[in-house]
Amino acid sequence: MALPSTFLPAFVFLTFCLCLYPHLASAKHGSTGVTRHYKFNIRMHNVTRLCQSKSIITVNRKFPGPRIIAREGDRLVIKVVNHVSNNITIHWHGIRQLRSGWADGPSYITQCPIQTGQSYVYNFTIIGQTGTLWYHAHVSWIRSTLYGPIVILPRRNTSYPFVKPYKEVPIIFGEWWNNDTEAVINQALQTGAGPNNSDAYTINGLPGPLYNNCSSPKETFRLKVKPGKTYLLRIINAALNDELFFKIANHTFTVVDADASYVKPFETDTIFITPGQTSNVLFKTKNLTSNAQFMMAARPYSTAAVGTFDNTTVAGVLEYISDTMSSSSNITSIKGLPLPTLPAINATAYVANWTNKFRSLGNSQFPVNVPQTVQNRYFFAVGLGSDPCPKNQTCQGPNGTKFAASINNISFTSPTIALLQARYFGKSNGVFTTDFPSTPLSPFNYSGTPPNNTMVSHGTKVVVLPYNTTVELVMQGTNIFGAENHPLHLHGFNFYVVGQGTGNYNSTTDPANFNLVDPVERNTVGVPSAGWVAVRFRADNPGVWFMHCHIEIHLSWGLRMAWAVMDGKLPNQKLPPPPSDLPKC
Repeated sequence: MALPSTFLPAFVFLTFCLCLYPHLASAKHGSTGVTRHYKFNIRMHNVTRLCQSKSIITVNRKFPGPRIIAREGDRLVIKVVNHVSNNITIHWHGIRQLRSGWADGPSYITQCPIQTGQSYVYNFTIIGQTGTLWYHAHVSWIRSTLYGPIVILPRRNTSYPFVKPYKEVPIIFGEWWNNDTEAVINQALQTGAGPNNSDAYTINGLPGPLYNNCSSPKETFRLKVKPGKTYLLRIINAALNDELFFKIANHTFTVVDADASYVKPFETDTIFITPGQTSNVLFKTKNLTSNAQFMMAARPYSTAAVGTFDNTTVAGVLEYISDTMSSSSNITSIKGLPLPTLPAINATAYVANWTNKFRSLGNSQFPVNVPQTVQNRYFFAVGLGSDPCPKNQTCQGPNGTKFAASINNISFTSPTIALLQARYFGKSNGVFTTDFPSTPLSPFNYSGTPPNNTMVSHGTKVVVLPYNTTVELVMQGTNIFGAENHPLHLHGFNFYVVGQGTGNYNSTTDPANFNLVDPVERNTVGVPSAGWVAVRFRADNPGVWFMHCHIEIHLSWGLRMAWAVMDGKLPNQKLPPPPSDLPKC
């Protein structure tokens, strides 16, 4: 279904949304934008995939969840009602949440979870962002089924800085488990081993025809297009644990956006996208006859030396239709259609080259505000490690230990009350400490031979940043139990990716090659396998902000920390009090 044109009058646009998206309850005009009200009922819903039916956690009984549609400058008021037995929070991934940290959503960071039978209203304004973001549960592994797209259109009377698309289509990658994902992660944490793999990847919730001769024709995503048109594909990687390559046979894309920030357009025939990342790409169809078909496919990128991963391929179909054909025409056979050729599973060079292609658009309308000077520098070593096996227990991790993960050898311990509440009410004692190390306490050859001692430390530690100070963060991947690409996501901020490289970061020579002119602006970036990435941002958003690997098993193992940004002196530089319905622990 096409999204509304950005040039439709306000009344038509609102009528369109209200008719097609009943979960959008109402919208009121304000001085700078519209207030849009949504209601999310979190309910169990029976879904059949791969010849098996199971009850999954959903928003409004939809999988994937319903679209949120707004314009830059709009205020969103989203009431989330929990009708399931699990605790729930929802994170609005990539939304800056300027002075609205109470609405960010990670459990025990900015809020306690919404308990069964309870509700919470997320209230925030979209400021300075246009493109595609997404929402997902932020408790344990519930986001495996609870996720959906956030479509942010340009402000009224403005347009995209590229050709107006004929239609817009979300492409959301996910993972499907026949088993309950809560049981999967609980077993992994108990045994200390890597988790069981997913059973399939999905495109818009559908696994496609390549899985065990079981998936029905209705379980294949079909992108129906007309010849000679330009489509905007809003691509989201909502998979729990895998970075993905994506390609449509005999077609190319033009990348125009990353994480809801415009980029200098570039062409490619293969998309690489990590969990958490989003991208808008223009897709121009060819002048072909109707019924022409081409396969699309996505499969993982992995350099992991230990454990296993879901080494399968999800496929869909691109199908040309004419003006006289219905977009819901009968499903035709796709037997014999060749799959597109994707990069090798461990195509590290391709990923590095891909990342280097991204540059901010950087014009007068969309300026680059990368900090030119730095007040706070941090060097974080990120990667895997181990925990000792408890007495009287057999562990299946490395050398009889349990897998763990850490930043600067600190594996994050989740508190029992939210960090933001503790900070705001001055009750941090016993909840968190402010001594997170700015560099590794025990340096080693990060990309070379790992140290003999792989044990991690544990704690609930944060970094404190004075308001409006500038930050440079270098994240260095480690080789402990194998080098992996770690997609690190920072809540509450966009950052500029000013540099990356292989091997160990050299603080003397590498900064000379930093891009301080037009670096890409993102909220999630891959720390290269056995390499490093450098980012800069300004701490202009008071609150407590989570930063973590978006590979969910690594987050579960402790690859996470938080930044506490202090209030500024002026009223508009301070975090407002929490809403009255903030969930209690």
